[in-house]
Amino acid sequence: MRDPELRDLVVDTERVKVGRVMGRVGGCLQLRPPGGGREWDADPARVRPADEDERLRAGIAERSLRRAPGRRSA
Repeated sequence: MRDPELRDLVVDTERVKVGRVMGRVGGCLQLRPPGGGREWDADPARVRPADEDERLRAGIAERSLRRAPGRRSA
């Protein structure tokens, strides 16, 4: 797998969680859940690209967040 880039959607296989790449600190990727939330560190050797179903679910989560009451649209 190529090195993930900023904003790529990946799966942390250690935690079995989908996250969007937000940056790198040291040797770790910083991932954030697609619907928002707290970032976590992931070992780049333990991530893989999100598959089609995972990307679709992530898109739904991100759109739902933007439509939540009290939130501004992006």
